[in-house]
Amino acid sequence: MSANDRPTGQPTAPHDSAFLKACRREPVPHTPVWFMRQAGRSLPEYRKVREGIAMLDSCMRPELVTEITMQPVRRHDVDAAIYFSDIVVPLKAIGIDLDIKPGVGPVVEQPIRTRADLARLRDLTPEDVWYVTEAIGLLTAELGATPLIGFAGAPFTLASYLVEGGPSRNHEHTKALMYGDPELWADLLDRLADITAGFLKVQIEAGASAVQLFDSWVGALAPADYRRSVMPASRKVFEAVAGYGVPRIHFGVGTGELLGLMGEAGADVVGADWRIPLDEASRRIGPGKAVQGNLDPAVLFAPTEAVRAKTGEVLQAAEGLEGHIFNLGHGVLPDTDPDALTRLVEDVHTRTAR
Repeated sequence: MSANDRPTGQPTAPHDSAFLKACRREPVPHTPVWFMRQAGRSLPEYRKVREGIAMLDSCMRPELVTEITMQPVRRHDVDAAIYFSDIVVPLKAIGIDLDIKPGVGPVVEQPIRTRADLARLRDLTPEDVWYVTEAIGLLTAELGATPLIGFAGAPFTLASYLVEGGPSRNHEHTKALMYGDPELWADLLDRLADITAGFLKVQIEAGASAVQLFDSWVGALAPADYRRSVMPASRKVFEAVAGYGVPRIHFGVGTGELLGLMGEAGADVVGADWRIPLDEASRRIGPGKAVQGNLDPAVLFAPTEAVRAKTGEVLQAAEGLEGHIFNLGHGVLPDTDPDALTRLVEDVHTRTAR
């Protein structure tokens, strides 16, 4: 599918936005800024509208999703919105018994650890996530020229939740399956790649202008393990949506040793966390890719002048790169002062105006 052959009825993407130009490594009027978890607990207006509503329930209410997604756009003047959801939404949608427990994260009632368990991972259909299509329709109408980023969890990170049964510090069950039964592991990730690709397609066809694949926990792997046991599934996801012509972003935490391989997996933009300077990250990723990142989220708790200084270091490291999208090196921390984010956006825009 070419960019000119998208399904009829899809709203026109804000093609000339600074964010999409940076993704395409084209000249920009200023360095675009958005933040992972920009819609969420750092905003008092978010806490107010979410009061008494469980996380997964909130992800299934189109008007609430629209309001939450728009909140940081209105407040911070960021260059892109990111769809408010959670990486486990497609798993819930196909019938996996899971919940997001406050203070813990996603918890799976019956972990997937045997071949028989794979039967529980059926294909995702657009009807399973009708609320996503409806919410994105509302959002694109309200956002106008501001791009909307769709997203999904990468096969490895989804597998880690399913195999462990919840968040894990050491991923021992996940790695035991990966090393001990490589055929089952490959089949599990392949199945998750299809589910993930289906979820991204729904978002793109509804009007998302770009998509990001979050591989939050893949930094737990050595490069050889990533290449052999993870990259084929991530590549399958990126190839599945390549024909839509929207930028594809890949991000993981603690992935300094994996950046080159993550670039090989097929993304147009690779995100780096704060542990590596952007110029070095770009060198490792290789040519032909834009770079996203990478201010340490904890810096925002420092005085304004310290934030400005660290912001300057990020921008200096990004000088000369073909495409740079300013972001944090991970998500916005819950206790972050929203005004610090607003000041940061203005600072980056002012410093990089061309």
